[in-house]
Amino acid sequence: MKYLSINAKLFIKNRKNFMAKMKPSSLAVFNSNDVFTTGADSTLPFTQNRDLFYLSGADQENTILVLFPDCPDPAHREVLFVTETNAHIAVWEGEKLTKEKATEVTGIKTVYWLKDFDKKFFEMMTQCDTVYFNTNEHYRQSVEIETRDDRFIKKTKAQYPAHNYAKSAPILQRLRAVKDSIEIDLMQQACDITNAGFRRVLNFLKPGVMEYEVEAEFLHEFIRRRSDGFAYTPIIASGNNANVLHYIENNQECKDGDLMLIDAGAQYANYASDMSRTIPVNGRFTERQKQVYDAVLRVKNDATKMLVPGTLWKEYHVEVGKLMTKELLSLGLLDKADVQNEDPNWPAYKKYFMHGTSHHIGLDTHDYGILWEPMQAGNVFTVEPGIYIPEEGFGIRLEDDVVINESGAPFNLMRDIPIETEEIEEIMNA
Repeated sequence: MKYLSINAKLFIKNRKNFMAKMKPSSLAVFNSNDVFTTGADSTLPFTQNRDLFYLSGADQENTILVLFPDCPDPAHREVLFVTETNAHIAVWEGEKLTKEKATEVTGIKTVYWLKDFDKKFFEMMTQCDTVYFNTNEHYRQSVEIETRDDRFIKKTKAQYPAHNYAKSAPILQRLRAVKDSIEIDLMQQACDITNAGFRRVLNFLKPGVMEYEVEAEFLHEFIRRRSDGFAYTPIIASGNNANVLHYIENNQECKDGDLMLIDAGAQYANYASDMSRTIPVNGRFTERQKQVYDAVLRVKNDATKMLVPGTLWKEYHVEVGKLMTKELLSLGLLDKADVQNEDPNWPAYKKYFMHGTSHHIGLDTHDYGILWEPMQAGNVFTVEPGIYIPEEGFGIRLEDDVVINESGAPFNLMRDIPIETEEIEEIMNA
């Protein structure tokens, strides 16, 4: 992996917290993600199952984690299974985890080769009553492929029909939503790399540049700073492309007088950052562009102040809608009649700001978190209001990642990334 080693005490703590929530006489199993083929003998770059990584730090394919806190054999209360490595594999594929290295990375003392899994698992299954399966229950998930966890669930239920079964997701939803200080540091690193990429782009962008060239500048800076690359498919949208919320073609020329909406973030050690900025292709905002930009920035700043312990996500978005309505009235994009006659299920401001303002972020860009429970210290949220005006040929979105504190305003992980129009123009025209 490109990233520097992570202190294993993070994963030791995460496992301890998870096991404290398990039922008596139960074990939990977590499988790595598949390696996906593209045809012939080619594969996509491997991406680890985030739950397995959260609990172990093991960032390798063909890995299984078993947690069994009540196991009568103390050696089997935490067990990691990895593919047996050898000299041939080392030559053709590179270094894989040895048992000793796996213990160093994860803090798990008992490490077996994967070929021994069925035998060891049978032994543990005779000693437990309940099995926790790992299922994807994120509120945005729309996965159609069958995962290794899915196949494991089918196999286990067929072989052990008399056991009870439970879900790991409700436990992990709450645990992963509250970040450890080590996780915050990793996310700060991702945000700092994003900052470097953005500043590189500020010095690069000019009329005639292609959107994909801007994407390449980001990637160059991300990789050279030990990033895994983009945390998600980047949006590099100039002109009216900004009014397509998930524009990812990034294949148009950047023209004089246009704005460019950038939604991009680096990933570091599997932790995501998520930044949006909107900048002038020629280095200067017009008065109208600046007027709308400042309105979005005010909404972002005021919305950020609401992210405190006890805030409910749904009520927060209602309040942000009120802020946006006020700004749209001031900009002349809405009038009082629009607001008075609005549909409560689709308020008038939604014509120009149609997406949500915040989502959890962490190991996933849209991270785990239970939206109907109050926000708490250690949650990390994006804040990303926008105004999209197709008839004027531009859209503006601004986004930072912030950590909720015990008291007071949240801590902005992107505080060093330029956002004021004056600073952006100054850098672009230096």
